[in-house]
Amino acid sequence: MQDAGGRLEVICGSMFSGKTEELMRRLRRAEYARQNVLTVKHSIDDRKSYACIVSHDGSKREAHAVDDTEGSLSQIIKLATDEIDVIGIDEIQFFPEGALLLIQALLSQGKRVIVSGLDLNFRKEPFGVVPDLMAMADDVQKLRAICMACGAEANFTQRLVNGAPAHYDEPEILVGAEECYEARCRNCHELPGEEEVQELIFASIDSLAD
Repeated sequence: MQDAGGRLEVICGSMFSGKTEELMRRLRRAEYARQNVLTVKHSIDDRKSYACIVSHDGSKREAHAVDDTEGSLSQIIKLATDEIDVIGIDEIQFFPEGALLLIQALLSQGKRVIVSGLDLNFRKEPFGVVPDLMAMADDVQKLRAICMACGAEANFTQRLVNGAPAHYDEPEILVGAEECYEARCRNCHELPGEEEVQELIFASIDSLAD
């Protein structure tokens, strides 16, 4: 039985940092402890399986796929019955803002909620609901990958389009894996168009100061 206040754990980091593997590890441990576990994913992530969460090393775990349609978040509430002790949610960055209220509701029921997702998008900017969840969490684990350009520790996700760095103006969400993403350190991360955006920001700050 969970404590009345529940518990929120956030696993975050760049792509290829082992987030899904860590999520599955924690869910397996909960099952070893004879707790009932519910696993959820966003239906947009169908790279390797629609009905499973899949780590980059090929490990799989069956999951309920939900989307952004009306009522999809309430579907999770219905699945998280009184018998469920632990809820694991993969790729939480794809979920809408309503996920914050959903998770608060689950915590108020005494559930242990474990989420994994990208904390930053390919532009190195906060991604979706993840920053808010990090602020709400009882525990945050930020994982690092290995920079595929220099071998240093990597905190960022490099998007590639036809083998070249994606421009700043590319859409925020593009589901893919090794074919269009790499882990990069700050020095090796490339983002064409970033300097122009920064100049606009600095100009706006200067105008406010005048």
